[in-house]
Amino acid sequence: MSSNFYIIDTSSLIELNKHNPRDVYPGPWNKIELLIKNDRLVAPKEVFNEIKEIDDSLSRWAKKQSKFFIPPNPRQIEIVKDILKEFPSLIKISGTYDADPWVIALAIELAKDPQKRLLTIKRIVVTEEKIRGNRVKIPFVCENYNIEAIDIIDMFRTEGWRF
Repeated sequence: MSSNFYIIDTSSLIELNKHNPRDVYPGPWNKIELLIKNDRLVAPKEVFNEIKEIDDSLSRWAKKQSKFFIPPNPRQIEIVKDILKEFPSLIKISGTYDADPWVIALAIELAKDPQKRLLTIKRIVVTEEKIRGNRVKIPFVCENYNIEAIDIIDMFRTEGWRF
């Protein structure tokens, strides 16, 4: 069993729900809920806000995951400001929520948390975004901060899950 700690992006939850809806494929969702229950999978509150705007069935599930979504704190706000200063094109100016910098900020903050550092736990961002050249996407920015970024299927593999 792995001792990895995951910070998940909206894209991974939406893709999983699109191809493996909870009512047809409960297995992956049950495992995800177990990670949440065991404090090994989190998402920033901005992910919840994006889900509410995009996907009704996923939104219903998300509303039941009270431990899952972490509200922003002053440290994360400072980290987001630093990220956007260095990578302003990470966010799209569209008037809607954009969780990307918050996902990375949460990973950075958790990696620097002295209580969490006592244990050698690897923090991994889970996103469906991929590195394509030097386009500023989550994996590109994560690489800059020495944070691993994988997709949800790789998270399943890392955890040794089979369905």
